[in-house]
Amino acid sequence: MMVSKDLVADPSAIGTSSGRPDLWCTYAAIRTLAWLNRPDGFVDGERTARYLSSRRNGDGGYAWSRGMASDAWATYYCTQGLTDLLRFGVAEAALGGLAQTTRWLDTTWSGDAFAMMPGQAPDAWATFFSTRTAVEICSGSETVDTERLLKWLSGLQTAGGGLAWTPEHAARGEADARACFYGVLAWRALTRTGAHPAPWDVERLVVWLRAQQTPEGGFRFSPDAEVPCMWATYRATVALDALGSGPAAPRACVSWITSLRGETGAFVRWEGYPVEDVWASFCAIGSLRALRAPTEPYADAVTARMRRLACAEGGYTYREPDLAADALSTSASILSHQALGVTTADPAIETRRRWLRGCLLPNEGGVMYMPARGSEVRCTLWALEAGALDGAAHLAGRITPWLRGLQNPDGGFGYWEGRGSDVVSSVSAAEIRRILGDGHGDPLDTAELLRFLDSCRTPGPDDDWQAGNVPGGEPTLRATLQALRARQLLGTPDPQAVARTLTRHHVPGGGYANTGNRIPDLLSTYEAVLTATRHGIPLDREHIRRFCDRVTQEHGTAWTPLAPADGRDLLAECVGDLLRKWVSDDAAALPALTIS
Repeated sequence: MMVSKDLVADPSAIGTSSGRPDLWCTYAAIRTLAWLNRPDGFVDGERTARYLSSRRNGDGGYAWSRGMASDAWATYYCTQGLTDLLRFGVAEAALGGLAQTTRWLDTTWSGDAFAMMPGQAPDAWATFFSTRTAVEICSGSETVDTERLLKWLSGLQTAGGGLAWTPEHAARGEADARACFYGVLAWRALTRTGAHPAPWDVERLVVWLRAQQTPEGGFRFSPDAEVPCMWATYRATVALDALGSGPAAPRACVSWITSLRGETGAFVRWEGYPVEDVWASFCAIGSLRALRAPTEPYADAVTARMRRLACAEGGYTYREPDLAADALSTSASILSHQALGVTTADPAIETRRRWLRGCLLPNEGGVMYMPARGSEVRCTLWALEAGALDGAAHLAGRITPWLRGLQNPDGGFGYWEGRGSDVVSSVSAAEIRRILGDGHGDPLDTAELLRFLDSCRTPGPDDDWQAGNVPGGEPTLRATLQALRARQLLGTPDPQAVARTLTRHHVPGGGYANTGNRIPDLLSTYEAVLTATRHGIPLDREHIRRFCDRVTQEHGTAWTPLAPADGRDLLAECVGDLLRKWVSDDAAALPALTIS
């Protein structure tokens, strides 16, 4: 099965790399080396341990990047990575604070299953991550009710036999090989003693999983996926193995996996994709282990490849660090160039846009954070604001149905398919709808999205409009303004609520604060200016200029006046450049950029 020429990355297009490690890549590299029993693949275990430890927050959880809120995804990857580094003796510091991490995990327990962060609805991703963290790393939790969790897991089975992201997704019949893996492995972690049988009709689940194997031998995510890929193959083969089964054609599966080796002998994600990235080798080795096939013939090549993916500050990225471009950094570089007066006809901008179009790849219709990873709603918004579809409007026909399918049963949107809803993702979806227009049909159920936004509302004094990023979350400036911006895009503007929010978080010395009105930050100030201008609310440009002067430092743009700038932070530079342009140019309009 060949990939459409529209969905093959242009090798001449060059994106922008931060040169920095990525959490998912670091976890994948560590686990692959652990499976191969190759500690020689760890270039600098101590630095990698420090990188993972730096993601720990004061609440005991871990975050995708420093300064962001804790979530179950990052907490599992960091704690499991640190555990493996210690086990192999390549890092000395023991994993501490597990009691506090357990307490944080308990705050994500809904009563039936785990959410990605406190206040979100539970989903299969988070339930897998937190169950494994609680049971295998933190030695259990007194809060988790095993019987209720097993009942929730049982509700993931669809009428067709596969598992979905949530019981509500299951009612819509939306099964996915990844959800099968997360559900099955959560059950296995929860009941290692064998005291609880699988809470599904296992025969029907096995039949559904086996049906995802294609004639080539690899697996697809679901019947709607375009091509078999290494990620789906890993999830399906491991889930089948955990259920005491395997593919209908195991030899064909092994042959397909081993046929996808690149120039160095490591693996690629699917046929026609040229990069031997970290996830492909992670999934290939994991699949071969589940199939009881030998991995030794590939160990030297994969280990050598992992070493080449190591970053100078510790951790790993998906390919050679100087070539490891990502959608956010690339979009940021385009938008910064435009803010500084570089025309859109500049060849450097056009080649970056072509690179972004190369992040629209098979199986998922949105823009991937990194090629061959997974489509994410924030990255799709940034890429569109950077002009990724300029000259390629036909690709909008992929994004619209993907966005439509991303809407959760509660009406909101998560970062990626199956993840719990939040305001950041939901306003990103509304902005994508604005950019795409209605040429491919409306991708949103607007009434349901408004319902989700209202569920995040936390009335303040005099019933004022305030919102947290998730239902029940602490109200903040960014979440409130993002919700109000989304409501405006959906036809229910409330400029008075915007004005009152701005007043509450106005910092006299310049800028806006996310909580209170004392410590301003770059993202909150950008959101304040963006939402105010969208609602026709005039702002004091001198007030914003004073803030910009405080975060513009010798080594770059800082996220807050109290933090040192890091000249390699392309996102901070982009947001700062755009704000400075707005301050100096009455005609400048801010693109709708959201991160957190």
